[in-house]
Amino acid sequence: MKTLKVLAVAAIAAFSLAPVARMQSAPEAPAGFDNLTNGHTDQATFDANKDVFEESETIADGLGPIFNATSCGACHLNPVTGGPGPINEFRAGHRDGAGNFVASVGGSLIHSNAIDAAIQEEVFDSENVRTFRTTTNTLGNGFVEAIANDTLIAIQRGQPSGFVGTIINVPVAEANGFTRIGRFGWKDQQASLLSFAGDAYVNEMGITNRIPGSADGGPFQAEDPSNGRSVAAFDAVPDPEDDGDDVQAFADFMRATKVPPRGPITAAATRGSNLFDVGACNFCHTRTIVTAAAGTLINGGALRVSAALGGKTIHPFSDFLLHNVGSGDGIVQNGGQGSANMVRTAPLWGVRTVNRLFHDGLTFTLNDAVLRHGGVGGGFSANFYRALDPGQKADLIAFLRSL
Repeated sequence: MKTLKVLAVAAIAAFSLAPVARMQSAPEAPAGFDNLTNGHTDQATFDANKDVFEESETIADGLGPIFNATSCGACHLNPVTGGPGPINEFRAGHRDGAGNFVASVGGSLIHSNAIDAAIQEEVFDSENVRTFRTTTNTLGNGFVEAIANDTLIAIQRGQPSGFVGTIINVPVAEANGFTRIGRFGWKDQQASLLSFAGDAYVNEMGITNRIPGSADGGPFQAEDPSNGRSVAAFDAVPDPEDDGDDVQAFADFMRATKVPPRGPITAAATRGSNLFDVGACNFCHTRTIVTAAAGTLINGGALRVSAALGGKTIHPFSDFLLHNVGSGDGIVQNGGQGSANMVRTAPLWGVRTVNRLFHDGLTFTLNDAVLRHGGVGGGFSANFYRALDPGQKADLIAFLRSL
């Protein structure tokens, strides 16, 4: 225990030199589970966009032919619209002779539903790399989108050896493929909320769509095949099924949501907060980040940071980088083969509203979630936690329950 503490304190001293860690003067972003705008849009616009986010699609709207859910709100709903939810998606593939991940025919996403039994997707016995993916929180994501690339790079550069995250640059659909540091999705597969919305619309609901601002309409205008088979015979609605109005409403809704608020901060939670730092958890679960200044152009110049989102202090408890913490995802998306076993650091803001933890939702208690961490950095923190006495462990869990 003493050795662990000495190492952790030394690492914290090194981390304190990172420029991002000293950013404390910007005003706090508004927080609340209250269905109220953060000011990025007015309340009437927020409510209208929320209605679109919650609206259930039908076959006549273009739903499917293969899909996971009928609305954004069906997955993102706890404790208010935009939060995490109970629906998991499923991904599968296999490794070739060289050990590289190969997605299942038609793509790694195996859709749960179909509008006709003839095109129901299945998992083939040969696809032995398999994982669930939990629904991520989108509340406060407008502030995450407004984090400058340089800020994420500074966080990475300030991380001690063994805790250094991986940055990937991914295409921004509305900027005609201009790349930016990924930050949304379990694999950091999207960098903008408009791209994130368009991706989810076609892949989770089967609604093909144009991306506003993209010269060619963006990459989301073709239906996913069913295990590699065309679904054209089952699709009566011309593509793209959304001209861009819905995906714009989805993105604007997420941009206008408040960040998850803290729960009660008890004496135990305060003690646990200190242990969280001593145990080096804060190296990856970054406490404090400041967004880019209002007026900054982001997303390849496609978006200007609004006054409501710019220059705000947020506490996401994530570096939004990829790490291998031993949880064995195995899936490759936008990050190349080296990212197969990496996942984005789970933002811990609002974690008290989640009871299915990690990327696959197969960990059910905070105690088990801490102990599941592996790798160099994650293993250090897990071993630190194992060495605590029962009261200290309870304090650390109390802190997590306050987030």
